[in-house]
Amino acid sequence: MKRAETYHAIPFTLHGLQGISDRTVDMHLALYEGYVKATNDLNEHIVALLQDGKVDHEEMPAYSELTRRLGFEYNGMALHEYYFGNLTPGGSDRPGGHSAFAQAAESSHGSVDLWKMDFSSVGKLRGVGWAVCYLNPASGHLSNRWISLHEHGAMVGLVPILVMDVWEHAYLLDYKPAERGAYIEAFFSNIDWKAVESRLQLGVPALAGAGRR
Repeated sequence: MKRAETYHAIPFTLHGLQGISDRTVDMHLALYEGYVKATNDLNEHIVALLQDGKVDHEEMPAYSELTRRLGFEYNGMALHEYYFGNLTPGGSDRPGGHSAFAQAAESSHGSVDLWKMDFSSVGKLRGVGWAVCYLNPASGHLSNRWISLHEHGAMVGLVPILVMDVWEHAYLLDYKPAERGAYIEAFFSNIDWKAVESRLQLGVPALAGAGRR
């Protein structure tokens, strides 16, 4: 292994969101940049340990902790990129009535309203974490699931289509802890459905023919 993989923070432009202040956005983006830096640092440390072609008994404790920590930092980086990437000033709270996402939500949940209720309820679970709408690329089914500590609860093989951060740092400057529901409604008013549709279209053929249901 010659060098560590390096990531760069994506420059998101998100001032002017409805119900989510510019101050929150700036604080949140700075937090995201910290995950990018931590991911790069961990990759460098791991590569350094592997340079001699082995992980000996004395190196194993450090190697183990670095490797486990990488899952937290990397997923923290990636989930924030999904989250910021599905927000936009001037967004809306509903997908287009004839969009591929609306059709998938109706197929999976019966209606867009029922899908939204399910997703919002996941976001209101006690504790800090993430609400994620996943696509099963083999079946086209949408499911809303909870991730806690970034790497705990991620659904292997499913594609994140819509991601909402419900760690308190995502809304605490604008809402009280008990007002998470108001933040969720603000989140919905800023969704970039074009980004969601793009993820849906990219995800559909990813595992086509894999036979998983």
